[in-house]
This record gives sequence, C-alpha cells and structure tokens, in this order.
Amino acid sequence: MEKPITVVSLFSGCGGMDLGFLGGFEFLGKKYKKGNFNIIWANEINAAACGTYRKNIGEYIIEGDIRETIRTLPAAADMVIGGFPCQDISINGKMEGIHGKRSGLYTFLVEAVQKIRPKMFIAENVKGLLLKKNAASLSKILEDFNALGYNVTYKLYHAADYGVPQTRERVFIVGTREDVEQFTPPPPSCKQHISVKEAIADLEELPPDEQFSHIWSSANKSSEQGNRKMSASRPGYTIRAECHGNIQFHYSLPRRISMREAARIQSFPDSFLFQSKLRETERQIGNAVPPVLAWHIANAAQNTITGKHHAAK
Repeated sequence: MEKPITVVSLFSGCGGMDLGFLGGFEFLGKKYKKGNFNIIWANEINAAACGTYRKNIGEYIIEGDIRETIRTLPAAADMVIGGFPCQDISINGKMEGIHGKRSGLYTFLVEAVQKIRPKMFIAENVKGLLLKKNAASLSKILEDFNALGYNVTYKLYHAADYGVPQTRERVFIVGTREDVEQFTPPPPSCKQHISVKEAIADLEELPPDEQFSHIWSSANKSSEQGNRKMSASRPGYTIRAECHGNIQFHYSLPRRISMREAARIQSFPDSFLFQSKLRETERQIGNAVPPVLAWHIANAAQNTITGKHHAAK
C-alpha cells in the first residue's frame, strides 16, 4: 500500500476542504472515493467550527489563533492547504486587500510553506482576488510564494462545473516544489449543471429537524436580511457566510432555505452534522470550500504527486 500523503491544514473552518481531500463520502447519489491523504495537523480559531470539525473529520484539530498555534506546526509534511480569510478581498467585504486585518493572514500560509517545505501547497480564496483593484494583492501573494522556490500557478474554478449545485467561483493558488512536476488542474466533470431543485427537492416536505440542521431563519424580506429567491431550474446562488442578506428564499416554499439545504448547495453530504445553532452553522457553511470541488482539486494534486489517477465511481 502506498504511503499516505501527509497534509497540514490552515484556516480549516468546519472541514469542507479537508473532507474533500479525505474523500470517502457520497453526495446526491454519487460516491467520491477515499483519497490517499492523511491530515496530520489542522487549525481553526472559531470554537463552533472546531466542534463540527471534530465531529466529522477528526479530534486532532487545534483550536486557537494561527499567530500562536503556528509554533506547533510539524517539521515535515507533503502538502499545506488552506482557504485564507477573504473578508478584505471579497466584493462583499471592505476591499482592503491583503493589508486588511483578516486577509493579511495569508502570510501564515507562506510561513508554513517556508518552514515545512512541502511538495505542494494549495491556497483558496474568492474571485475578488482577480479584480483589478486587488492586482497588487495578488501580485504580492504570488511573489511571496515564488520567493520560496515554488512553481506557482492560479486558476478560477466554477464549482458548478464540478458537480456542486451552486454558481460559486473561487481562486485556487497552487505551488509545486522545484523537484515536483507542475500541477495540472482537474478538467470540468459536469457537462450539465445540477439545478437547486435536483439538489434539495426531497427536503421540501421534511419537518424542521435541528439535529439535521433542517432549520431556517424566519426573517421577513428586508434590506437587512435580503430578499433573493432561488430559481428551481438553475444551480443555487453563492452561499455566503454573513448573517444578513444571504439567507435566500426557497424557490417554491414560503420560507428561506434551511441550513441543510444550504449545506446541500455547498455539496456537503447529509452525513455531515453541524454542531451549532443556526447562525454559527450558516457561517460555517458559507465559509467552507465545497467538499466536492475540493475532492476534484485533491484528486489532481494526488495525481501530480504520485502520477496515479483517482476517480469517482
């Protein structure tokens, strides 16, 4: 049996990206095979997200500020992954770029790569990183990683092209060490996008279930809470993390979507149980990397490191 690819995970959240790397889950009737990855270190500052991570991914996650916990990094690992905070880069944020308090934390990904010298690193962020306004931020990020001797590329991915029922676009920055072949992005796997109705129609008659996170906000339409309504025939709109303006209305029911429906739209399997109330669960789901998209990225990363293909059934 091949030796597992060891992974260090920063800004892990509730575990969306990490679940994608681990694989071994089912979503909308499709099985995503287990990857040959072993997460040996993970960190997240949010206590509620850590609770969800421990329930679904592993007990090993370290809760705390990366400024402190980075001291406990292992000496070696094959990969470093992380979706660094996007609030200062997102078009829905303050647009302060990497000089902002939150998005400037990408430097800890750089520090982790510098200390560990992994074969590969993968950093995820919002589409806004590619905006002209953020050109200097993107240039600085690439410069910092390139300075470590890595071959760095970046690509914008449309989650719907990979079987995620959502129009979510995210940037993945990938660096490979000089002795590793260049990363080849995974090709789109979904010729026809999955509509939101296909993804959540079976939940329409399900009564509220707090343990299953099938609970929803009762907020009325307002400028503070948002009034966008989903369209049944197309993928869901981007699931966001903040508590105002993003809890979209169901395409046919007189209510906002439930947290389980939001999790489905983010491609979390129903077996993934959130250990928090509505607002914290909303934040965890909105901040996550869709596990199915992460699975495809992980598959391509594994192919780069080992040269072997690992596909879904």
